[in-house]
Amino acid sequence: MQKPIQYVGGELNAQVKPWDDVAVHWALMYPDAYEVGLPNQGLMILYEVLNERPDALAERTYAVWPDLAGLMREHGVGQFTVDAHRPVREFDLLGVSFATELGYTNLLEALDLAGVPLHAVDRDESHPVVVAGGHAAFNPEPVSDFVDCAVLGDGEQVVGDMTDVVAAWKEQGRPGGRVELLARLARVDGVYVPRFYAVTYGADGTIAEVLRTRDDVPARVGKRTVMDLDEWPYPKQPLVPLAESVHERMSVEIFRGCTRGCRFCQAGMITRPVRERTITGIGSMVDAGLKATGYEEVGLLSLSSADHSEIGQLAKELADRYEGTNTGLSLPSTRVDAFNVTLANELSRNGRRSGLTFAPEGGSERIRRVINKTVSKEDLVRTVTTAYANGWRQVKLYFMCGLPTETDEDVLEIAELAVEVIRAGREASGSKDIRCTVSIGGFVPKPHTPFQWASQASAETIDHRLKVLREAINADRRIGRSIGLRYHDGKPGVIEGLLSRGDRRVGRVIERVWRDGGHFDGWSEHFSYDRWQTAAAEELAAFGLDLDWFTTRERTEHEVLPWDHLDSGLDKEWLWDDWQDAISEDEVGDCRWTGCYDCGVCPTMGTDIQIGPTGRSLLPLTVVR
Repeated sequence: MQKPIQYVGGELNAQVKPWDDVAVHWALMYPDAYEVGLPNQGLMILYEVLNERPDALAERTYAVWPDLAGLMREHGVGQFTVDAHRPVREFDLLGVSFATELGYTNLLEALDLAGVPLHAVDRDESHPVVVAGGHAAFNPEPVSDFVDCAVLGDGEQVVGDMTDVVAAWKEQGRPGGRVELLARLARVDGVYVPRFYAVTYGADGTIAEVLRTRDDVPARVGKRTVMDLDEWPYPKQPLVPLAESVHERMSVEIFRGCTRGCRFCQAGMITRPVRERTITGIGSMVDAGLKATGYEEVGLLSLSSADHSEIGQLAKELADRYEGTNTGLSLPSTRVDAFNVTLANELSRNGRRSGLTFAPEGGSERIRRVINKTVSKEDLVRTVTTAYANGWRQVKLYFMCGLPTETDEDVLEIAELAVEVIRAGREASGSKDIRCTVSIGGFVPKPHTPFQWASQASAETIDHRLKVLREAINADRRIGRSIGLRYHDGKPGVIEGLLSRGDRRVGRVIERVWRDGGHFDGWSEHFSYDRWQTAAAEELAAFGLDLDWFTTRERTEHEVLPWDHLDSGLDKEWLWDDWQDAISEDEVGDCRWTGCYDCGVCPTMGTDIQIGPTGRSLLPLTVVR
């Protein structure tokens, strides 16, 4: 088998607790390969939170590569955890964190390998409760046949509440069986149990209504929001992988949520409001994490890290603290309008000077107004030129293709921008030895965003625009050879679109694809568009629907959307108004620094924006040698 080390376990900071010493057993799964799943912060946090409880344990499992899956079936070995190599089937709960909908087929593969019935209705009290989490859980309808529960929002507190429910049910002798356990879980804030909600459809194929089938579960399920992140300084002891992983660093989430209002960004919408960690809280986490791991790079993570109200002070004081060591700091990407050389120099002072990443998202200023990414061409060129002039040689620019109202001309401006960046950079640096990488992702409309009503561009449209962009970049080889172009074709995005905005009828498509051999759909070497297209055509025909109905069709204002009964805190009317503003190319400011725009989150969730500056400092300084 390939990379057997990924199944061994025993990583630094991994935990194995005695099975019989606790009442509740969680298996936590990231439905992708070990190298992608192990660095995942969400899973790592819940692993620690649960294992700190004296009455619970948590172990980890990841998607199994096809070579080992075949051997496991041949020898009758079930899906197991990497910590104690226990069968997943023996756990009370199986929590699965979905960062992308393309992991759904891996869930089915894991359930089948574990010997757990695929369909939730076929399970009894001997089977684990299958719990979906992560951003994709804000529309779990496509996998509602396969999961017992979905958790909306932050998981730190809700997993504790669920553990309490399961422990009490087991101690009482499992009254009412599995149905009673699920009913109790459905009454936990933030937990949605699909089996207690019935969906009916109209003659045109749209949803007529979604009604609960029990009076003791909520008619509408709201998300959970953790306030005061300093009270949740996890992970305290981050896991260090045994095998190479996608992120070789220790990461600290410096704030959660975003109010920039980028209309394409589901993460920014569903994680509102902004909640900052204090500078002292971050400093403590960095110190503890480095001591626990031995890493030499610290990632300061959030959706827009340079927007932390004390980011300049934080970067300087962390750089001071680790002066003379090999400990470097990094931001995942930097907003064009938040970049300054002082910040960048502090981040790279003790570590390597790696490339800078900026995300203009749209090629033209017009399309950036549509998506509410307020940055001008002049700002971008000036910022990148400043970076080149101060010694950086590599800049990565991230854009999307297929955005609402987009034309070929909008995409061609990406090429013009890249060419101008190289020309200005050569002039500023006095060197031709500079690079600009243009990375293109296909736009996928997501639930709980202003673009949830939008028509998705077809794969043919995406591929055509990528072709003309490639030709434009290569038109002048003297410049073009300094510009790298990275992109994926449009087909995986179409399937992601089907799964992100699908309803319960799409579950048949997912199951058909898995039965036909589909898994690891996020990996180009395993993804088969033909397999998905065939499954969609044959399974959706029974409902008079097709793939285009779920993807390229624009929704109307009053259509009942599959996730309308799941509350992210955002008013649907506000989202619609913002969609109309997008079509009119009207921009909206950031409510951290301007007035409230009445999106609905703060009053609905009983929360508020939490930002500094706090006036605190990491001083008195203790320099680490």
